[in-house]
Amino acid sequence: MLPITTSIPKPMIPVKGRPFLHYQLELLARYGLRRVLLLVAYLGEQIEAYFGKGTALQMELGYSYEPAPLGTGGALKNAATQLDNQFVVLNGDTYLPIDYRALLQAFREKNNSAMIVAYRPATEASADLVSGLPKNLAVSADGKIAAYRKRDPQGLTHIDAGVLVLRKDVLDSIPPRKCSLEEEIFPKLIAQHRMEAWTTHEAFYDMGSPAGLEALTARLG
Repeated sequence: MLPITTSIPKPMIPVKGRPFLHYQLELLARYGLRRVLLLVAYLGEQIEAYFGKGTALQMELGYSYEPAPLGTGGALKNAATQLDNQFVVLNGDTYLPIDYRALLQAFREKNNSAMIVAYRPATEASADLVSGLPKNLAVSADGKIAAYRKRDPQGLTHIDAGVLVLRKDVLDSIPPRKCSLEEEIFPKLIAQHRMEAWTTHEAFYDMGSPAGLEALTARLG
């Protein structure tokens, strides 16, 4: 999204006159998630200046700043003292309109360490919404994640939809340094059968490209 992201962080890119993050927060609030911790780094002060404590959205917003880029795992480790015993993790540049209450209920029923939302298109038309994204998940017959690979889609069946539920004890496996959740922590959880799949046919929208931004704008009507 260059050059626009040289002056504003990606979640603040305008969509129909409002920052993208506004729609993410509205979606969460609609399903009863009103306490949100924003993990911010590059130009993160712009996000805090705009949303503040979340009063305008009737939410409670907090902020965790990275002293240096820490990766997806390191950012969570850095925020550990501000996280609840279980929490939802969302990518800051994707929009997934699912029932978050149902997701959390499924997570509690499975009583495991992690649950990832796994997208599988219901039709070829819906697959076009995330065209260009290779499958990166394999889901076993019992609903657990059997594999997560970014580089070799052979034998994989689903796509990581950018939403994850975690128990806080997963953070014990994250080292206090720059760390990729997907590359370093997911393999451990999968090997220990600690990661469940929550399958959805609801397409997600990646606003990290002009085409994705256009599709999201159309979806929001």
